[in-house]
This record gives sequence, C-alpha cells and structure tokens, in this order.
Amino acid sequence: MFVAHFDIDAFYASVAIRDDPSLRGLPVAVAGSSRRAVVLTASYEARPFGVRSAVPLYRAREACPQLVVVPPDMPKYKAISREIFAIFRRRGHPVEGLSLDEAFIDLGEVAFESAREFAAAIRSEVLAETALTVSAGVASGKMVAKIASDACKPNGLLAIEPGREGAFLAPLPVGRLWGIGPKTQARLDAVGIATIGDVAALDEAEARGLFGSWGAQVRELALGIDRRRVESERETKSISTEETFEYDVSDDRKLLSVLREQARELSEKLEREHLCARSIGVKIKRRDFSTISRQTHLAEPTRDPRRIFAASRQCLRRATLAGEPVRLLGTRAAMFVEGDSVQPSLFDRVSDS
Repeated sequence: MFVAHFDIDAFYASVAIRDDPSLRGLPVAVAGSSRRAVVLTASYEARPFGVRSAVPLYRAREACPQLVVVPPDMPKYKAISREIFAIFRRRGHPVEGLSLDEAFIDLGEVAFESAREFAAAIRSEVLAETALTVSAGVASGKMVAKIASDACKPNGLLAIEPGREGAFLAPLPVGRLWGIGPKTQARLDAVGIATIGDVAALDEAEARGLFGSWGAQVRELALGIDRRRVESERETKSISTEETFEYDVSDDRKLLSVLREQARELSEKLEREHLCARSIGVKIKRRDFSTISRQTHLAEPTRDPRRIFAASRQCLRRATLAGEPVRLLGTRAAMFVEGDSVQPSLFDRVSDS
C-alpha cells in the first residue's frame, strides 16, 4: 500500500503572488494589520531572514526591512482549497484533509512507479488548474510520506521505495518523529539520542525504558513502519472561534459583544454541518498569557445563537475575571448530535476545564 502527502507551497503567500505578479521574487508575508499580528505564511524568499508562520509581524519587519506584507483573504483561500481538493478526489481515492492546503491520499495496492506517477499527475493538474505549486511525498506510510514532502519543498516530489524508509529517516533529527515534542527531544538529547536512527537502534527494553508503553510504537515509526490508515471521513469533534484583541479588554460589555458575535458565527457553522452541540465553552487568555476555560453541558443540544450566547455568557461569569484584562476570547461548541435544534432547557449546568 502507498500513501501520498500533498502540501501547497507557501499557500497564502503563493496565492498573493499569483494574483499580483509584481510580488514575484520578493520577500512576502501574509499577516493582519493589528498591533499583535503574526505571520500566517511567508514566501520562500522571506524565509532565509527567519520570517515564518507564527513569528510576530514586528519581528519579521525587523529581520527583513524589505518585507512586503499583504493582508489575508480567507474566503479566497477556502475557494481555492475546494478546487484543489476536488482534484485530489477526482480519481476516487480516499482523501484525508489536514488543512486548507494539505492532505493525504490513499493510493492503495499499486506498484511503486504507479504511485509516483499518480503523485506527479496530481501536481501537474494542480499547477495547470490553479497556477500553484504543490510538493508531494510518496511512501508506504503516512509519517514517511509527510516527511518526504517536507524534504522536497518547494515544488518537489520525493518517493521512498519500500524497504528504504529506515535509511531515509535515520539521519534526521529525532524531533521529526511524530509524537516527539521539544521536552521529549531535550530528554533524549541528554542521553545521547539525537537522530531517528538512534531510536531505531534501540532494543525493545531500551525503547520501553525511554518511552514507556509507547516504546514499541515509537521504535516502529523510527524504522518507517506506520500502520495508520488514511481517514477519508474525519469526525468533527469541536468547532470554535476566537479573537485576539489589539489591546487588552477589561470592559464586560465589550467581552459580551464579542461572545454574542461568536455565538452567531458558531450557529452558522453548526447549521452548515447539520449539527447541534451539547457543550459550549469559552477560552480566556489573560494579560500574562495564562489561559482559563469554562464549559457548559447543555441538557438539550442546540445550534440556536441565543442559547449559545447564553451558555458562553454564563461561562464568562464563572471565570470571575473581576475586571482583569483579557488578551484573547473564544467560544467552542462540542459533543455534537446530528439534526435540528430542540427547545431550550432550564437545567443546563456549568463545569470547569
């Protein structure tokens, strides 16, 4: 079985450059205009300066004074993403979307060269129909396919033959393994394990000693063995929306106004998904970046914006901010059931999380 991973190169920035050819060859970043804006995507010309996604915009400008900043256009990105995913799906293979610009495709039991040709054809079709380049990785498992597509960016194709997965992974930093975060990586560095090959060389007892019950699985991943299937229908577990304020907000009326607008937005999203929620929660990030959350479990599911707002307002009150400045405020819906909303109940309850 082969899996292909596709990733549109610098998606938001590439769309801006496609639609404004005068930007071609320049360091470009897509970012908002607020005081706390961060880079959403940067062109490859900007990246040598350290301009990458999630970097605060003011730091990006300091590092690259010639940086060209363009505002994001989410409706356009979503429309283009639908075009691209239509290309991914047109041959009938299972597709697992990871984001607007990234997906796995299950190629099934085909010959290695056929899998590589499939990926090349998809790349050509995306370029011809959207004028955007896409990098692709092909391998026997999802992790290796994704790492391969990352390795050949931008505008590349890298296919790893069966049996070569371990050799491909061996020299890479151990942090490239799925599930290895910065804290685990630091702990592994302390005992001399720096590469994926070092993990692959562990025996069963050593792997269990370092990773506990997950030892056997992480060792298999290091060897390039990945049994996870492409999930063509990923279950929606939660829907959320949030706003980071340009200046901290301590006015309750302003916070409630934001919650009311977020309730409307969530209601529209739930309507599109034909879902109702049994749980509504709020996320609050304070001035010191600490985060608290509260959630309400509803006795009856809903997508009524008035009920969503009433629940989120209740959660906000339970947070007892007492005028403390808020940096970010968000609303989340979860515990879904399909169908129409029902009558409100007087017996909704609030819990902390």
